[in-house]
Amino acid sequence: MKAFDTKKAAMLGIGSMVGAGIFVVIGQAGSIAGNIVWLSFVLGGLVALLSGYSLAKLAIRFPSRGGIVEYLVQGYGEGVFSGAMSVMFYFAQLVAVAAVAKGFGEYGARLMGYHNDYVINLYAVLIILIFMGINLIGASVVAKSESLIVGIKIFILVVFTIVALFTINPVYLSIKDMPPMNDMLFAIGLTFFAYQGFSVITNTVEDMQNPSKTMLKAMFFAIVFVMVLYVGTSLAVLGNLSLSEVIKAKDYALAQAAYPVFGDVGFKIMAITALLATASAINATLYSVAEIGYTLAKDGELPKIYEYNVFNSTEGLIVSSVLIIPMVIFFNLSQITIVATMVVLLVQSLVHLGHLKIISKTKANFLVVLLAFLGMFGVIVLTLVYSYQNNNYTIMYVGVVVIISFLAEGGFRRFKNRTISKKCIINKG
Repeated sequence: MKAFDTKKAAMLGIGSMVGAGIFVVIGQAGSIAGNIVWLSFVLGGLVALLSGYSLAKLAIRFPSRGGIVEYLVQGYGEGVFSGAMSVMFYFAQLVAVAAVAKGFGEYGARLMGYHNDYVINLYAVLIILIFMGINLIGASVVAKSESLIVGIKIFILVVFTIVALFTINPVYLSIKDMPPMNDMLFAIGLTFFAYQGFSVITNTVEDMQNPSKTMLKAMFFAIVFVMVLYVGTSLAVLGNLSLSEVIKAKDYALAQAAYPVFGDVGFKIMAITALLATASAINATLYSVAEIGYTLAKDGELPKIYEYNVFNSTEGLIVSSVLIIPMVIFFNLSQITIVATMVVLLVQSLVHLGHLKIISKTKANFLVVLLAFLGMFGVIVLTLVYSYQNNNYTIMYVGVVVIISFLAEGGFRRFKNRTISKKCIINKG
């Protein structure tokens, strides 16, 4: 029996997006774009919609649990480049999970009143281990748990947003306090990270009921729903907190924004909701990471250990979780978020470029796929410029990831004598 219909697939995507976006990114993006961060969320959402269309068309034509891994091979052939990009995307997913787990630790520490790096990291590591166990049980359990958790957090977020929109201080959203428009553009990279979980939907294609009809519906519904939620919530947050307050509380801004509206009880409720949201994002994304690890191993891109079965999933899930833990411990939230954003943008932009080469097979709209590539590339340039101007180490970290990916690919080919191959030759419907 297929585990994912339109509703469940969309809920999986929403669960992956909302945790990372609202609770981890909104404060950081708001500290850059100020009271027009909502516009950054709109533009980031439009890029996500274009990308989602391209990925959905690829998923329908080339159904594979590996998702983007398969699309890279179809677009660029069975060579070193597609293999290295596949490994790099896998690493990006690991970094993304680490970022959300760090956000969970931040809110958990604030809620419990023991806020220090040790406690933050402890909570983050524990939540990774808990959902590693849940994901080992299988895809149907992931879908069921997501439906419950997403329903709870969406209800609370919608109630907060509606009420908070009526308590906005117009001064905080005034035009005279609006930052330069280029700051809003620089924040698009971070806001796109808030949407990046939508690619998880493509990994469910082999567990999906009638993917030719379900995939696009689930993709568009998930992204549009989340875009509306992000815009409303960003207006609520920036309308109830001054810019200085947003900057000070950028790692837990949404909970802080609930304080002026609902008081201390509101702060605690929103912090608890943040724990649910980030936890469900880890749940959803770990499913994707496990499937990518499985496909890479089967096609020859990761060690054989990833392919051995554990319960209903793979041992790759365990290895992936272990690789995430050092990132949680040694990197801060801003570093993890920007690096993950850059790597995901780079890989997905290359996927869309490769899609243009095989667009006759997918029957996708050429202009939409081209815009998806140009949109991704434009956000990459903006994020690079911002990183350079702020003298952080993002460019160096991304460069290290690229180098490691090509070295790993070369090593597997040389010492394991294995090559990546296309899994999907014909459309399975």
